[in-house]
Amino acid sequence: MLLVPRLGSGIPLVARTHEMRRLRAAFARAERGEAGAVLLSGDAGVGKTRLLTALGEHVDGCGALVLTGRCIDVREGGLPYLPFAEALAPLGVATDAVVAAAVRARPALGRLLPQGQGFEEPRAAEHPPMTSNDRETMVRPRPEQDLGQLQLFDAVLGVLTEIAESRPVVILLEDLHWADASTRNLLSFLLSRLRAQRLLVVGSYREEDVHRRHPLRGLLSELVRLATVERVDLHPFGAADARKFVEALADEPLPADVVADIVSRSEGNPFFAEELLATKTECNDLPAGLAEVLLSRLERLSPDTRRVVRVISVANEPVMHAALAEVSGLGELELDEALREAVQHHVLVVLSDGSYTFRHALLQEAVYGDLLPGERSRTHAAYAARIQARPQGRGHDAKLAHHSLQSSDLVTALPALLRAMDEAEKLGAPGSALRHVEQALSIWDAVPAAGRPEGYDELRLLHEASYFAGTSGEPERAAAFARSATRALTPDTPVDRAAKTWRRLAEALLALEGTLDEATAAIDRAWDLVKDGEPSGTRAWVLASRAGFLRILDKPEEALDSALTAVADARAAGAAGAEASALVTLGTLADSAGDAAEARERLRQAERKARDAGALNTEIRATYFLALSHDDQGEFAEALAHAARGVARAEEAGLSWSVYGLELRAAQLKLRYLMGDWPDESAGRAGRGVSSAVAARILAIWSMFLVARGRFDEAAKLVAGQRQHWTADMQIPLSLGGAGIELAYWRGEHAEAVRRTEDLIGWLERIEPGLLAGIRVAALGVSAAAALAAAARVRGDSAAADAAVAAGERILAHGRMCSVVGQPRSGTLGPEGRAWLARLEAAASCLPGRGDAAKWAAAAEAFGYGAVYEQAICRWHEAEALLASDADAADALEAAHAVAVRLGAIPLRDAVRDLAHRARVELAGVEPAAPARTVTDPLTDRERDVLERVALGRTNRQVGEELYISEKTVSVHLSRVMAKLGASRRAEAVAIAYDRGLLTAPASEHA
Repeated sequence: MLLVPRLGSGIPLVARTHEMRRLRAAFARAERGEAGAVLLSGDAGVGKTRLLTALGEHVDGCGALVLTGRCIDVREGGLPYLPFAEALAPLGVATDAVVAAAVRARPALGRLLPQGQGFEEPRAAEHPPMTSNDRETMVRPRPEQDLGQLQLFDAVLGVLTEIAESRPVVILLEDLHWADASTRNLLSFLLSRLRAQRLLVVGSYREEDVHRRHPLRGLLSELVRLATVERVDLHPFGAADARKFVEALADEPLPADVVADIVSRSEGNPFFAEELLATKTECNDLPAGLAEVLLSRLERLSPDTRRVVRVISVANEPVMHAALAEVSGLGELELDEALREAVQHHVLVVLSDGSYTFRHALLQEAVYGDLLPGERSRTHAAYAARIQARPQGRGHDAKLAHHSLQSSDLVTALPALLRAMDEAEKLGAPGSALRHVEQALSIWDAVPAAGRPEGYDELRLLHEASYFAGTSGEPERAAAFARSATRALTPDTPVDRAAKTWRRLAEALLALEGTLDEATAAIDRAWDLVKDGEPSGTRAWVLASRAGFLRILDKPEEALDSALTAVADARAAGAAGAEASALVTLGTLADSAGDAAEARERLRQAERKARDAGALNTEIRATYFLALSHDDQGEFAEALAHAARGVARAEEAGLSWSVYGLELRAAQLKLRYLMGDWPDESAGRAGRGVSSAVAARILAIWSMFLVARGRFDEAAKLVAGQRQHWTADMQIPLSLGGAGIELAYWRGEHAEAVRRTEDLIGWLERIEPGLLAGIRVAALGVSAAAALAAAARVRGDSAAADAAVAAGERILAHGRMCSVVGQPRSGTLGPEGRAWLARLEAAASCLPGRGDAAKWAAAAEAFGYGAVYEQAICRWHEAEALLASDADAADALEAAHAVAVRLGAIPLRDAVRDLAHRARVELAGVEPAAPARTVTDPLTDRERDVLERVALGRTNRQVGEELYISEKTVSVHLSRVMAKLGASRRAEAVAIAYDRGLLTAPASEHA
């Protein structure tokens, strides 16, 4: 799929490359005198009209005559020949002599044209838009002109054939599923006589409306047998293209979960997606207009069929025949006929197991929403009764709970919800478990005490809700439920339950930024409750959690003592999960002390014990710190292996978006960025249902890929849209802020890059001064300041150059300070920290002017532990410094170029090629000069240079700076390019250039 410019309606047209290619190919054959026809099928709203509109614009631009007609839904017999009459109507007032003569020569056409048209001298006035009265006048038979059907058919074929001798003719006929018998006959006649005319006929119809008994069905089967006729099926978008469509349609960036919801519910249908988006909500309610369109399809069905459809809508899942027979109350024969009609009219489909379901999920929503309250409640109660009477199986309790809730049978619903919660946890579906326990909490007070399941109270439900919210990627809600649980404690609450409740709050708060003090107070409350007690599982867990908190608070000795005590208590009480948790903390303490071997042994031991004990969260936590131990030492391959294993284990356990499931996923993505193992789009999306802050954790890292790949517009939206989540996790501003600096740098907006650097440094210093990550931020900022100073020197603006150098020196001082006061997790500065410090010093060498090639080479060498992209950046800068001192830079350029090409790092690739071109260095796989233009290429070298940079997202000012021409001259070149290509906007000129092969790189890399 390729997003192309908007139509006049303002709605983005998503050009279906494959289908449009087939239509254009059919027109190309018609241009050569090979007449043909295309039958375009697809569901309502799938984009048939847009595709035909795009085809019409294309062929009109090629000089063809485009004639368009539409059928309308008239139930009493229809209007004879309506689409042909509408299509041919402009011929009656055409000013073209050939057309006018062709029409006058065929009096039989008068039957299709409005009275008086085609038999008078053509008027110069523009043909006015047709009204419904005009259509009736055009197609109403007139006895005085009733020359017979064959004469009319011959006249239509003859006039189209004669006109086609002077210019190609394309006739577009829409909505043939509503065509009357006369229209179908004329269409059959016309298509069966296509030979050597320069004529193309394209007809569209709704596939779901052409049921087995539909009169068009038989005709279609005959037409597709003709050699001149081909069929093109237009299917809904796939998930990726549907996301692009929704994002292009939106006026502003949408949250990922909203986009995913629209994509899922629309099932790739563009019209449905537009309607859902128009509600400006998270799509909980079906838009009224869309519901009316969907329900109109059911009006022609029999009462029994509508009843069966309503019954299935309540099930909200595929339904077997036996269940329908019982719930609907219809007899077997009546039910068979109703189902047959629903299937034939493409309302229902039959699945492989023999069950029935809606062809489109939104139709089910529309039908369900149209039910009367009593009808809905009775049908839910009937389903609930049937489920209760049947043997239990997977999903039994969830279904029973759903139908009992909807029929207000809360006494049945509550225990079913709690059983469904337990089943969801066993299946690794914490999100489903959370929904079940939330529903149980919502009806708890409404269920009499006698109807509540034994062993449950509100405190337990709140604890479960907090746990499931935390493990399904909603840390804010986990903390809210945990706080509610502490408020539900009473003086009579047993000590162990109270301590467990306070520990749950502490663990929940630890996942949030800015709540460490509250979390510490919570774990202290838990410890106060059990510290004087005997060893127990509860006491061991509190001690293990407390040890983790003390490590975070930089109290290693106290943390060690607490962890060792936790191990002893856990072994005495047989609490293997708590022992494993304490071992994780012992491993991290050993890492901080610089003993990586002991740390990894402790962590592997913790991983095994947690797995054996079924302590899934603790197992995943151990795997994360094991990966981090290798990451700290620059052992990327080992770190990535552990991270990938941890992500797989988290997915298997349903804990992908738990605290450490998220950390493992983030670590894996970051490692792949550094190692040059760049993934596809799916890696940059968070799971559905997770909180926006959790999603931001992944999106922040993904923004780095977008910038490095040159997808600047996407990156800019992400950097701006996720700023609100900076306070959620320190890693978010570090990744997003760094991406924002690099984005401005690659765009040539060096002053903006410096501003963003100082903004990020100021923000970090207010939150946590002296972070080691500040070295990387400073290195990026100093490079921007050096580029800004260099540009000012070229302009002869010494004041601006001095100001840029001063900014660079301030940023440099901050980076050096971070390298001194920052506290490495392993006790000493690791390979990554040392590499960024080397890059910082290399960038600083560029502030006075020419950079130090030796320092850039040293920085590149420092990144040799596995950070291939960062190493390539350093090689590029090394080449700049070498060339500035008249030294050989070929090896550095070749090394940077090879990495950039392999990764698809377009900005770096182009920067290296530009430098090589200016230095007369030939790179492997790159032509030494631009290919010679052919006679079909209208652009000059300079115009192409300008357009290439516009395609990269550069402004006119930036293009001018890169090409050393004025902004006004850039504008002049662009105006000439647009005139030559027939474009009205910059983006359209770029798209046309790619389409014609005038630009060689894929458009998606520059958009």
